[in-house]
Amino acid sequence: MRGLIMHTPRTNRLLPGLVALAALTLSLSLDAKPAPAAVAAADPNETCLMCHADPAAKSEGGKSIAVDAKVFAGSVHGQMQLKCTDCHSDVSAEKLPHAPKLKPANCATCHEEPVKEYLSTAHAKARAGGNMVAATCTDCHGKHDIQKSTEPASRTNLANREATCGACHGNDAVVKKANLPGGNIVAQYHDSIHGKKTNGKTADAAKAPTCTGCHGSHRILGKSDAKSRVNRENIAGMCGSCHQQVFSRFTASMHGQMRQAGNSAAPTCVDCHSAHRIQQHNTPQWQVDVINECGNCHGGLLTTYRDTYHGQVTKLGFTRVATCNSCHGAHEVLPASNPRSAISPENRVNTCRSCHPGANANFAAYKPHGNPRDRQGEPLLYYTRLFMVWLLIGVFSFFGLHTLLWLLRSLKEVREHRAGRGGH
Repeated sequence: MRGLIMHTPRTNRLLPGLVALAALTLSLSLDAKPAPAAVAAADPNETCLMCHADPAAKSEGGKSIAVDAKVFAGSVHGQMQLKCTDCHSDVSAEKLPHAPKLKPANCATCHEEPVKEYLSTAHAKARAGGNMVAATCTDCHGKHDIQKSTEPASRTNLANREATCGACHGNDAVVKKANLPGGNIVAQYHDSIHGKKTNGKTADAAKAPTCTGCHGSHRILGKSDAKSRVNRENIAGMCGSCHQQVFSRFTASMHGQMRQAGNSAAPTCVDCHSAHRIQQHNTPQWQVDVINECGNCHGGLLTTYRDTYHGQVTKLGFTRVATCNSCHGAHEVLPASNPRSAISPENRVNTCRSCHPGANANFAAYKPHGNPRDRQGEPLLYYTRLFMVWLLIGVFSFFGLHTLLWLLRSLKEVREHRAGRGGH
């Protein structure tokens, strides 16, 4: 065998045909044109911005429908590269122009749980009842400029929540139109100790509660709702989430025990401190004013306190004398029968000595709430007061009559004197 192919009479007859077939195949391959590449689909965002990027773009009702492309690109949705049609699902970029009025963006498509919580809130219920001023997702989070809460520019950032809630609850016009409870509560909060800390440049700013700290974020319920964080039955626990030591003392106090026993009329945090006007407890003005708060429940005791030297001086605005909490305590109020009470027989002398270092048992026997109008309970005080009242009446009556008679005698002498002088 001289080569790799052994020539036979059969291969000699097929060779010319194979050569011709190879030549035809090569010719067709050289003449064939490449298939055209698939055309990339247009970006829906670019299609939408052809109209909505115009700052002057408005709806038929005159409302702006402009979208700032840079603002959206910097938002949390823009960074996730979401498309306009992801939120506006009833719009198709292939079918333009779209209908003049579109459905609201359905946030539940991605945020199912927060939206579910929102639907049970006071805001959602208000809208369902026809109050269309009530807040929706976009009122708090924004629309095309939504940022994470950790971002300084976010509407839900800690530093911006007061302003976000204040758009409704701090706007007198909106408060009046929507008949919002409590009036301008954001202005009240702004001047409170919580508001001052939140807006201050201190280390405590990040710890101070904002609106959502007490009311929640997506589960904002009316105070009449038993599940609400600000319901009267839940307020002490809610405040205690920050003021844990105070809460433990309050829970062990007479007031706390009454609430645990089901007495909803017993005082809780907001009864003494208020809800949105909470002030620093050690300021003189607050210490004087809080006496009146005690009187809301203990009116009789406030009256007898005002009869004393302590009460008269504090009524003038001075705080360097004993107030209610000086003797009874603030959050740890206990009845006198409790050995741990500051006014129990075992502790009364020491309580008095906190202001009067030389106080002894006789000094501590003084009754700061003695009622001179109670004949049965305080007979000595009652009759002493009665004696003093009649003594004053008698003295003024006697000297009043004496003065009147003296005046009449003087007038008579004047007339006689004039008559005698005229006779000469």
